[in-house]
Amino acid sequence: MPLAEAPEEPEPKPRPALQRVLPYTTVAVILAALYVAWIFYSRYESNRNAQQAIEAQREQARKQQVEQIYGSGEIKFSTFSVDSSSLKRGETAQLCYGVLNAKTVKLDPPVEQAKPTYYHCVQIAPKITTTYKITADDGKGNSKSESLTVQVK
Repeated sequence: MPLAEAPEEPEPKPRPALQRVLPYTTVAVILAALYVAWIFYSRYESNRNAQQAIEAQREQARKQQVEQIYGSGEIKFSTFSVDSSSLKRGETAQLCYGVLNAKTVKLDPPVEQAKPTYYHCVQIAPKITTTYKITADDGKGNSKSESLTVQVK
């Protein structure tokens, strides 16, 4: 009996070009998507870190300002000024003061009942050259004074 010849295997059909390229394009699309995602994530992280740095800077500035203003609890004048140090007779000016860490405040010559406040202005109309003196007391026996002169011509 003659040996049976093995059936001839059909020659494989060439795959269409799209099927040959498809696995590579899928990998390329996945890599591109991962790259885009990485860019968005890194930008998000950079923005978040920058925002945190800005917030930390603001908090530090606020703490520094609070320390400057309220500091050790001693009496401080945040302001004591007049908008014009030289007036003509009959003119008026704004005298502004601010006192921190005080229980009582006295303005001499008295313009109005002075009070402990961060910022307050009163209108003055001196008839002659006058030196205004502000004295603050913290209620513990400590006091502090400042003065300024308004010239009347």
